[in-house]
Amino acid sequence: MTRLIASPLPLAALLGGLALLQPGLAAAQSDPAARQLIEQLIPRGDAATRGIRLPATPAPEAAPAPAAPGAAPSAQMLAPPPTPSLLPMPPVVEGPPARPAATPGAISTATTAPPDVAAVSIIVTFASGSALLTAQAEQALAPLGRALSSPDLAPYRFRIEGHTDTVGDALLNQRLSERRAESVRTYLMTKHGVPAARLEAVGLGESVLLVPTGDNVAEPRNRRVQVLNIGG
Repeated sequence: MTRLIASPLPLAALLGGLALLQPGLAAAQSDPAARQLIEQLIPRGDAATRGIRLPATPAPEAAPAPAAPGAAPSAQMLAPPPTPSLLPMPPVVEGPPARPAATPGAISTATTAPPDVAAVSIIVTFASGSALLTAQAEQALAPLGRALSSPDLAPYRFRIEGHTDTVGDALLNQRLSERRAESVRTYLMTKHGVPAARLEAVGLGESVLLVPTGDNVAEPRNRRVQVLNIGG
């Protein structure tokens, strides 16, 4: 009797089947920018448990063998114990936080969010005084849509913040930032299927600047969308 042995499926076929079941996973895996956003928007506690390496425990030194009766002490036995170094360790100098480039679609962890909140800043281009998303703006937001619709971030809710620079009237900038944040929220829901319950839109105008400036300073890095993970 001939026995039929089923050959195991190759890994690529298995991943392909998984991708069919989870389209958001496939889209994020094929997009490095989306993967970057996923890693930056995972809650700090979850990210901290990834890749942690504990320092190796030094092996105990073997004790010297006792000398035979009447034998002269060895050099090892006469050597003084090692003296720990009393020199202070050099201080760790940290550089300033990286600022996002002023190019559309640039992604940066330099945000104005609280230190314990996972967040990113994205430079999004709008027409002057408009909240209408341009084709360039949608291209910049596409990786965010793929990231938020991925299984990695599906359990979480996010706040979409609109920010402006200091050019123009502060009240008008506040209202403009609210409309722009709502435009981004609508885009994520309609184009990428992110449920409305997972997104809230907030406009902060020029009240929270990433790059501090005076009044009427056109700073592109302040014209941004900030995304914060606000929990499950």
